[in-house]
Amino acid sequence: MTGFGFGESPLGGGKLGVEIRGVNHRFLDVRVRAARELGDVSGFVEQIARERLTRGRYEIAMRVDAAGLNAPLLDRVRARTVFRELCELRDELAPGADVPLSLLGAIPDLFVSSSESELERIQAATRSAFEVAIRGLDAMREREGATLRQDLTKRLDRVRHLAQEVERRSPEILEAHKKRLQERAERLRIGADLEVDAPRLEQEIAIFAERCDVCEELTRLESHCSQFSALLASDESIGRRLDFLLQEMAREANTIGAKSLDARVSHAVVEIKAEIERMREQVQNVE
Repeated sequence: MTGFGFGESPLGGGKLGVEIRGVNHRFLDVRVRAARELGDVSGFVEQIARERLTRGRYEIAMRVDAAGLNAPLLDRVRARTVFRELCELRDELAPGADVPLSLLGAIPDLFVSSSESELERIQAATRSAFEVAIRGLDAMREREGATLRQDLTKRLDRVRHLAQEVERRSPEILEAHKKRLQERAERLRIGADLEVDAPRLEQEIAIFAERCDVCEELTRLESHCSQFSALLASDESIGRRLDFLLQEMAREANTIGAKSLDARVSHAVVEIKAEIERMREQVQNVE
């Protein structure tokens, strides 16, 4: 499910902020963007994110007030090496030309944190801000989950109602077919003076009843609906199980439709399949 969370934590004289944006994804995908002033903290953030998050794609952004950090130190050894290399390149390409110190400003990583304790302070503040952000993310996803549960429950009730209509209609279909066969036999007897074999007529009715019998499919469909409803009430990770049950429900609906020779049943089956497809789209948002 989608979600957003933001958390802050004090850091020195300023604050460190962590922002988490989550969207649906089949697997866990974590992407971290950290302010340059925070140094190499991205790996640490990704590690704690993978400890707390499950399926989904998450964008994690970090920012910090400059007042929260100690003044960085110039890496003098690196700076001297870079400047010496620049001077050697000048002597090779343009002897006598000036090599301004301002060129060093374009070289990355010349300034480093003042101590290891600075990194420890940043990591502690990051973890604290991350916990606040994850609580906000979870709260938003719980609200979305409640709405999603209501929608799935409503659609499941609709599938059950339509299945009950099919069940009520089945005896009527058989009785109507039996009546048509008897009327046809009567017309043959009167119009063509033919005597219809009664046992054969009953056999035809029995064959039709067996061919269009959907009791087993309706029983399995109701079983899948019951399991689906039970999973909706649980607090476990249920997304894949819900998706599997919907696949099986669609399979039963297809079989019922294939056996149907009645317009009303066919219409009900089309509606059942449409509701199942809508539920499958929603279930992709469930972990």
